[in-house]
Amino acid sequence: MKKIVLLLSMSFLIFSCASKKDILYFQDSELLDLAKINQDFEPIIETNDILHINISSINEEVLRPFLKMQQVQQQNNQNPGLNGYLVNVDGTISFPVIGDVLVAGHTRDYAENLLKEKISIYVKDVVVDVRIMNFEVTVLGEVGMPGVYNIRDERVTLPEALALAGDLTEDGKRSTVTIIREQNGVRKVSRIDLTNTAFFDTEFYFLKQNDLVYVEPSAKGVKKSGFIPDVPALLSLFTVILTTVILLTR
Repeated sequence: MKKIVLLLSMSFLIFSCASKKDILYFQDSELLDLAKINQDFEPIIETNDILHINISSINEEVLRPFLKMQQVQQQNNQNPGLNGYLVNVDGTISFPVIGDVLVAGHTRDYAENLLKEKISIYVKDVVVDVRIMNFEVTVLGEVGMPGVYNIRDERVTLPEALALAGDLTEDGKRSTVTIIREQNGVRKVSRIDLTNTAFFDTEFYFLKQNDLVYVEPSAKGVKKSGFIPDVPALLSLFTVILTTVILLTR
């Protein structure tokens, strides 16, 4: 009988232990060539983005017609959408004096140069700065702090976003992290394996505005939720009952 108890106890330990392959990130990191990773990421402006556009000049008086809309918008700080320029469904923003400007599908640098070119017709020394105000990513699932995170510098990698969310919990499935991205009206879904570095060379290494990251629960996490029987727990309970019976019948 003691052999049976010992065997059940060993089985419990085997089933309870997690493999390093299930836990460790970037297990093939020695093969990663950082020099080959594209570091020149710059977000692309999309429809429904909200842009903060700041223009300046040595002579601020000549900029007054261009600042009129900005000054009106800044009177209401309760709604961020009223403090910037909304990219319309046709990809344009409505800018004072120069009218509609097509910016969707282009980088911030392109938008800055285009606006500077158009405003320079009236103001020779104008400086233009464009920022995406709604650059946010959502992280859900088995992470320490799920939520929506605003990225001020408009540049964040998947590992950085997960770090912002408190990293994966011990029940998070490292081999299946889902990224949902909507681009030009088309929804794309990709599943990333954090246990190797293959995703470093994909378009999902850098996250885009409004990306959704979901971390699935591991088999252990699903068991904890009670959806399926927890084998180690059942073995543990059986061992306790069996031990109690043995002690009572001796």
